[in-house]
Amino acid sequence: MLRHEPPEVAVDAAFRHDVLAGFATRPRAIPARWFYDRAGSELFEAITDLPEYYPTRVETGLLEKHSSDVARIAGAGRAVVEFGSGSSVKTPHLLRAVSPAAYVPIDISGEFLRASSAELAKGFPGLSVLPVEADFMKPFALPEAIAETPKLGFFPGSTIGNMIARSSVNLLRTMRETLSTGAMLLIGMDRVKDEQILTAAYDDAAGVTARFNLNLLVRINRELGGTIPVEAFRHRAIWNDYYARIEMHLEAVRDVGFTIDGQPFDLKAGETIHTENSHKYGPRDARLLLRAGGWSPVAEWTDEAGQFALILAEARAQREAP
Repeated sequence: MLRHEPPEVAVDAAFRHDVLAGFATRPRAIPARWFYDRAGSELFEAITDLPEYYPTRVETGLLEKHSSDVARIAGAGRAVVEFGSGSSVKTPHLLRAVSPAAYVPIDISGEFLRASSAELAKGFPGLSVLPVEADFMKPFALPEAIAETPKLGFFPGSTIGNMIARSSVNLLRTMRETLSTGAMLLIGMDRVKDEQILTAAYDDAAGVTARFNLNLLVRINRELGGTIPVEAFRHRAIWNDYYARIEMHLEAVRDVGFTIDGQPFDLKAGETIHTENSHKYGPRDARLLLRAGGWSPVAEWTDEAGQFALILAEARAQREAP
């Protein structure tokens, strides 16, 4: 059983709002970005090493093979800005190839961000590493030190798939505004594939993804004074073919009542909390999504099996006609 811990950190007002609103609506849903407290970030890094979780291995292989192509097209001297950097484990492949002017990792988990940035800096002693703690889903300011430096955005891991289409387009537009016209963006997108491969990647045999999902409830209990009996929920990963996405849910295994921030809630057995989507894109879908967000694809690389794609796009001057 996962234990409840007393509040020990300042409560994020946006976290409280999203959790209370998510439990009050039907169907219940909480944005996936709140997975990433310190424990959640560490569990996600463990997920990326699992045998079932193909995206990290495939994307890392693509970066090893094609980062030199990215460097040739983008040119040297850009500031690499990584959205949702996590442990930055894939980033060295890109940094070694593109000879950046600076590296700006952005992550919502400040403690994890600072630790991973310090570790990466050891391997690049001459590189200016400028971590920014921020929710990249919202506008934020880049460091003044790179204000006049051309940018190369880096958004690996198919994180764009966690959002519905409207939110994805809005994020891509925000990235464009943040990085400015002339910037480039290297983005990872997962492809549609066999359902068994997809569901196994999000419901591993060792149960790491289940712990990652359930940790959201642990965080709610800790930071919002919740009384959720975590053992009354189980992890579920479902392929929704209509939306071309894996959905992660927390399903109540029995009728349950609890409070969050003093407010009462209850779920019947079988009811779920929708915690994450992971959309998968065909080649044309991916390019259309980028164009809708203000980015023009200029190059694309995939593995031999066509499981995953790296796409390099450019923020060109806006046009209203062909």
